[in-house]
Amino acid sequence: MAANICSNMFDTTQLQEQNQRNICNLLLSATKSRNIRTGLQLHTHILKSGYQAIPIISHYLINLYSKTQLPFHSKLVFQETHIKTSTTWSSIISCFAQNELPLLALQYFKKMVNIGFRPDDHIFPSATKACGFLSNCNMGRAVHCFGLKIGYGFDVFVASSVVDMYAKCGEILDARKVFDEMPVRTVVTWSGMICGYVQFCENEEALMLFKRALFEEVEVNDFTFTSVVRVCGSTTLLGLGKQLHGLCWKLSFDSSSFVGSSLVSMYSKCGMIEAAYRVFDEIRDRNLGMWNAMLIACAQHGHTSKAFDLFQEMESSGVKPNFITFLCMLYACSHSGLVEKGKCYFDLMKRYGIEPGDQHYASMVDILGRANKLQEAFSIIKEMPIQPTECVWGALLTGCRLHGDTELAAYAADKVFELGHVSTGMYVLLSNAYAAAGRYEDAARARKMLRDIGVKKETGLSWVEEGSRVHTFSAGDRRHFKSNEIYKKLEDLEDEMEKAGYVADTSYVLRKVGGEEKNMAIRYHSERLAIAFALITFEDNRPIRVMKNLRICGDCHTAVKFMSKCTGRVIIVRDNNRFHTFEDGNCSCSDYW
Repeated sequence: MAANICSNMFDTTQLQEQNQRNICNLLLSATKSRNIRTGLQLHTHILKSGYQAIPIISHYLINLYSKTQLPFHSKLVFQETHIKTSTTWSSIISCFAQNELPLLALQYFKKMVNIGFRPDDHIFPSATKACGFLSNCNMGRAVHCFGLKIGYGFDVFVASSVVDMYAKCGEILDARKVFDEMPVRTVVTWSGMICGYVQFCENEEALMLFKRALFEEVEVNDFTFTSVVRVCGSTTLLGLGKQLHGLCWKLSFDSSSFVGSSLVSMYSKCGMIEAAYRVFDEIRDRNLGMWNAMLIACAQHGHTSKAFDLFQEMESSGVKPNFITFLCMLYACSHSGLVEKGKCYFDLMKRYGIEPGDQHYASMVDILGRANKLQEAFSIIKEMPIQPTECVWGALLTGCRLHGDTELAAYAADKVFELGHVSTGMYVLLSNAYAAAGRYEDAARARKMLRDIGVKKETGLSWVEEGSRVHTFSAGDRRHFKSNEIYKKLEDLEDEMEKAGYVADTSYVLRKVGGEEKNMAIRYHSERLAIAFALITFEDNRPIRVMKNLRICGDCHTAVKFMSKCTGRVIIVRDNNRFHTFEDGNCSCSDYW
């Protein structure tokens, strides 16, 4: 009889263990499929069966809620787990870090250490991730030192997370030091370091490190490619971008929506919107980032109707827009003068449960300001439920400058100064508004403010890519080795333009100088030099692509229209607002920018 009892107990234990394994497998399956309904049913069964006290089941439940973006459900499971193992602690800390709750992640990390649990190679990366999210370098250093102290300093997973943390905190030299000292690196380490350089515009370092990764035969992934393609977009290195696109295709990363979004952005920023469309159309599985990249590309190139169509297509496909999506749509409306359409998208945000932020209000002010509805724009600022920021006042200043309302511009500038620290662009906006109205003394006073705080006005630059070389020009620049040919080409071209009806508008020279000086100042702006260089360098059927760091002035905009008509060339100019495609005397922006 005793033998039968023992046998029954053994069978019962085996059955319980089998049930627990089955539950764990089912929870894992629900987590992988992000099936919260099944997960909740399993949780109910676990509570009824009394299995919630088993640490491994709690671990799987925490992960389920974490992956379905219900971190506070994970927190409840953790609190109801009486026996907490290092795995349970690891799960909850990772849950908070992955769901953008870094303060809770660090709070629980501290609790775990205080009660005597030793962090491992799973817990340290979550803690450093939280520090990186907060950009809290001091806390990050403390976690790093703790890891070194207990022997995890050179663990590949821990060190990789430390590299990423320092990069996100802006300590790129510390990130590189840890990277260089690592005896073993994974693709995650390489990608994190490259991404760090990209985030801080250390583009040359990012490209050199990527080249080194390829040389060392690192199996780079789609995240790595996303970072380096972004470099080509921000620096408009079209040739290199095309080579990277080819490499993505060769390594089968061309179907990745992450790589796809960076390729769309790269081609768009390099002035090749049709290539951006092709990339977008070739990738069927699109994430929200890819939709947003295509929408902003349409907005920047003036393809407003296409942007509206894509937004509808995105909604129909079940992809929910976010705050960036609506910024793209408002931007598209702003640069096409579509006031009512802009209001519709602004109202639509709330139906999606998105509260407008300062950038959305700035976009609405920009839409109204550009359309010469300055008082309506001012009313929006006064009725904002949040404090107007520099970008909101800056949008009003831009509208005032375009339509000559210097009184409202001065009021807006006073409000900006009340905010304290402001950007260089704000002082420049005020200076330009005064100068355009002929108030040169006030303009000089605004420029003096810049000098007093030790900031110089950004130099206007234009550049053209020729093969692997980038040729950069500033206004009146004579340092280029083809300067004589460039200026001769400009002189010949101006004769043709004047015969076609071009008359220089010297009101765009915002300095108090004589008429002849104004004429000379405006005719040698940087974009004109870049176009003249392209005309004497590139074959006749090739579109000319010029990039600028500042807004194109009104006279240059008119001049380039005449240049396209007189030469028969397509000229694409990207300024800091949008793209202008000039063809046969017309511009894609319809003179609204």
